[in-house]
Amino acid sequence: ASRSSRNESPGSAQPGVAECQRSNAKATLRRRLRSRIVGVVARTRRPRLPQRQIAAATAGGGAGVPVAVEGLGRRRAGGAAPVTTGPLQQMPTMASDLDRVEEGLRLAVRSTNPFLTEIAGHLIAAGGKRVRPGFCIASAATAHVEDIAAAADVIDGAVAVELVHLGSLYHDDVMDDAEIRRRVESVNAKWGNLKAILAGDFLLARASEIAASLGTEVAGLLAATIGRLCEGQVLELQYTYDVTRTEESYLRAIEGKTAALLSAACRIGGLVSNRPRAEIAALTDFGRSYGMAFQIVDDVLDLVSTEDEIGKPVGHDLVAGVYTMPVIRALATPAGHELGALLGSPLAPPEVEKAREMVRSSGTVEEAISVARTHAVTAQQALAMLAPSTGTTGLVAAADHLVEVVEQAAA
Repeated sequence: ASRSSRNESPGSAQPGVAECQRSNAKATLRRRLRSRIVGVVARTRRPRLPQRQIAAATAGGGAGVPVAVEGLGRRRAGGAAPVTTGPLQQMPTMASDLDRVEEGLRLAVRSTNPFLTEIAGHLIAAGGKRVRPGFCIASAATAHVEDIAAAADVIDGAVAVELVHLGSLYHDDVMDDAEIRRRVESVNAKWGNLKAILAGDFLLARASEIAASLGTEVAGLLAATIGRLCEGQVLELQYTYDVTRTEESYLRAIEGKTAALLSAACRIGGLVSNRPRAEIAALTDFGRSYGMAFQIVDDVLDLVSTEDEIGKPVGHDLVAGVYTMPVIRALATPAGHELGALLGSPLAPPEVEKAREMVRSSGTVEEAISVARTHAVTAQQALAMLAPSTGTTGLVAAADHLVEVVEQAAA
């Protein structure tokens, strides 16, 4: 059935002109969200039900499309819409610098035990967008106007940040009972949970070792960031299936799980390139605000998209009991009691779509986009104090693109 027909009760009279206009406006918003957001956001880490259970719950709305789920951590297989380093590629040396990051990652996971080397390098070989290294490199490049390759310390910082990200993915996949990650068999599916946990720990240890070589401030920052990742994840797990979850709790969780590592990537770039303290603070604020914006928008995407449009099952957050900003706000509306009665436990496929429709019709999707816009503009403004450079140009392009996506979605 079309969305317009779902918004009408059986046997109801034809809506008036004003109601039709509101319905058309909402449909237009959803179309814009799908077409614009898809190119910018990637899933961030979520606590999930076992993968088979989620696939079963969400497959019902897929019109016969096979459900291919990756780990339900920061990334999923099946054509997930990525945040890429694309806006940073205008930097002449970015491609070669990221090649150096790849080599650094391969070297970092070498062990005297070939078996551990194989497990620890599994996702490195599978590839990835290297978003966080890209932001680290671009932040360091704000130090100079000329186009020069990143210094060795910058590459090391980028490698350390990515190793933290990879280690978190190993642990995510254990929690999620994931079978696929980046279109290959997950580490836990291939070697078991115990080996996956230890390999994830090994990646975090290697990241800490590299960070220590860059000085005590970088080492302390990375350690604190790992702690914030854990705090954000636990905070989300704490409120799973809890319809009383507050917006404050949600924002604290995504700041820890998503924004903290992007912020650290930018700050490390500024630290290892010896930027002035004010500029380091600006880069740190940029990374945080950027991370907050794209996570909120990505959470919206889970509520307004279809599987065919984004190449992955939708409604995961509702199935897993992770209630994001639009849901939290919808629960607080006058009609929220009906949604609250539906939520609070795992949903069957028809209930997933019913809950998504209730949130979409509440007006809170638009409110969440407005909050994302504020964070995106804040990220943009944080760069205003930076002097012209190739790095500044790349970061400004990334911020401008994010603002454009949010604005077009809200238009």
